[in-house]
This record gives sequence, structure tokens and C-alpha cells, in this order.
Amino acid sequence: MTRTIETTCCIAGGGPAGMMLGFLLARAGVKTTVLEKHADFLRDFRGDTIHPSTLELMHELGLLEAFLKLPHQKAPHLSAQFGARNLRVADFSHLPVKCGFIAFMPQWDFLNFLAEQGKAYAGFDLHMQTDVQKIVEQDGAVRGVIASSPDGDVQVNADLVVAADGRGSVVRECSGLEVETLGAPMDVLWFSLPWHEGDPEEAMGSFAAGLILILIKRSDHWQCGFVIPKGSRDTLKAQGIEALRDKIVSLAPFAADSVDIIGDWDDVKLLTVAVNRLSQWHRPGLLLIGDAAHAMSPIGGVGVNLAIQDAVATANLLAGGLIDNSLTQADLAKVQQRREWPTRVTQRLQIAIQNRVIRNVLAGTQTLKPPLPLEIISRVPMLQRIPARVVGLGIRPEHVQTSAMGQRC
Repeated sequence: MTRTIETTCCIAGGGPAGMMLGFLLARAGVKTTVLEKHADFLRDFRGDTIHPSTLELMHELGLLEAFLKLPHQKAPHLSAQFGARNLRVADFSHLPVKCGFIAFMPQWDFLNFLAEQGKAYAGFDLHMQTDVQKIVEQDGAVRGVIASSPDGDVQVNADLVVAADGRGSVVRECSGLEVETLGAPMDVLWFSLPWHEGDPEEAMGSFAAGLILILIKRSDHWQCGFVIPKGSRDTLKAQGIEALRDKIVSLAPFAADSVDIIGDWDDVKLLTVAVNRLSQWHRPGLLLIGDAAHAMSPIGGVGVNLAIQDAVATANLLAGGLIDNSLTQADLAKVQQRREWPTRVTQRLQIAIQNRVIRNVLAGTQTLKPPLPLEIISRVPMLQRIPARVVGLGIRPEHVQTSAMGQRC
């Protein structure tokens, strides 16, 4: 027998966008139900970069001190390695925010933190292991969703359904909304390597002819992304795991004594890179945000933070209409109007880097020289503030405008 839940806003997906929106709406006094298909948030190799824009939101919410007690590593700078040359390409320390650094934090800690903040409000209802299967429609409008759970199917009826269920969004697939594919020339292999005393401290990208390795310093290990040409994983696997280890060591010689920890291909996870966006983010009763509306390239690690900016804008623009039951599709369109331009600009920048840098590096066979713009930026510290602002704050950063009107538990 199908259970029924009545709510004001149903959010499909408990990732960064969904959890932030659920918390902000409950904080503002909106009855909100968040559905997350997994039993917990413990999944590795997700976006673990918390940018200065997100840290500033935590400051505005009065949560920054508690948030920074969670395990994290601070990165006030980003560098790029070309052979023996290390170029500093971004300096976040001068940004006009409370925290001039990127915080590398396991995403499960971030999501658990948001969940705990949400649970402080009576209107916040989080259901784990609840997997949305389809949307419920009536008279051309979305009125809710049907999801599966260990206790059977559940139908959630809502004034508004928000799809925040990622780039493989089930809700998007059910919606019939058109997706524009922008393309990506690469995929990424994710894995971990031990960090040892004497290893570099900064997160960095290491480049050589035909090879790219991203290194993110965690407390006791590196989170690594080995960039490969799109669809080439099977070709690389055919060369054997030892060939992958050799390529890694050529980019990160300090890993020579630890790369054997990659025992086989089960230790390497594939991220299939996609860059796309919806032409329209909404239908009557339905709004899509985050990766469900616009899948981002991993370049700059901005996807999580762009999704969070979407969530903040959604709460700012829709909380009032949800509270007084006056929400219209024109209100949903305002979210897209607010967030589409930053999305398009960011994707345009990512695609330019993909086509002019990533594609050329992966296709290269000769000694690689740093691109001239990076050479100039590395030599002029003032210029390092420009990429820091684009990556750290983003295009049109959002600020919390909703008040804490929700009833606390």
C-alpha cells in the first residue's frame, strides 16, 4: 500500500543543492520534505571543494564557526605544475569575504552538517533510502512524486517539486524538458594516494604532454583525478594497471613509493564528464536546479558551489510565495532568469578551457610549455586575484535574504 505525505515543497535529491534548499526553506518557515535515495552520504570522489562563496553563506547564516570545526584543509592558493615548473595561478587570500581560501571537506560531512541544521526546524522532513521513481501530474501541472523506500512506495504531494537529483536526474527525465548537450573532451579517473611528510601541501594540477593529474591534499591522503580523453578508459585498461601507475609517477614523482596502493582497476573510479543545460528549468509545479538543470565540467571544481548558489536564489525568490500559497510559474521563471546567466558564463569559460587547454594537452606528444596567460598570471601576483574571484566567488554570487521564521524543534 502506498503511503502519502503532504508537504509544501518536495525536494528530490539530498546533495548540496537539495540539502541547502531544504534547510533554507525550513528555516524560513516552509514545510519541506527532502527525499534522498541513499542510506547515508558516505560516497567518495564527489565534489569536496567548499569555495569562499559557500563559506560566506555559512557566515551569513551564523554557522561558520561550527562549520569550520569539521575536518577540512584550507587552500588559499592554487598552482599548476608543468614539468619542474610550479606556477601559482590563483590567490584567494585577497577576496572580500570572511574566508579567503577553498576548504577541502568530505562532502558527506558537509551534507550531514546541513541535515543537522535542517532538523533543528519543525518544517524539515528528511527521508533517506527514498528513491524518486516518477512525478505525479494533474491538469498539466506537477503535483508531487512517487518514490520507493524500504517500507514500500510513498507518494509525496506538494505545492512545488524541486529536482535537485543530479546530472542523472530521474525527475528531469520524467519532465519532458529539453536538454542542450554542450560536450566535453575528457573523462576523469578518481583514486586516492597516501600523503607523506615532505609531499607538496597545495592542491594543484600537474601537466605533461598527453597527461593531466589533479591533486587535492586531504588530511592524510591525496584525492587524485587523472584526466583522460573522452571514452578512452577501456583503452587505458588494456595497457594494464602498471601503465597507469607509471603515468601517475611521471606527473607526481613524490608518489613513486606509494602508487602501488592502486592494486587494480577496482581502486579507480570513473567520472564520465558531461556539460549540458536545460533550455527551460521549470514547468507548472516543478523547478530544476543544480546539476539537474545544468551539469558542469569538473574544471575549477565549481559545480557544487554553483548548485548551492541556485539553492540560495531559489529560497530567496520562492519562500514567500510558498508560505502564503501564491506561487506562480512566473515565480519559477525568476529563478532561471536569476541563475541562467551565471551558468552560461561559467560553462562558456569551462568549454573554452576544455577546448583550448585540456584537449590540446591530452592530444600532445611533445614537451609541454605552460600557456602564456598562465605564465603572465604566475609572474604578476595581482593578476592571480582574477581567477581566484571567478573560481572562488563565481559569477553573480548569492546572499541569504530569507529570515529565520521557522519553528525550531
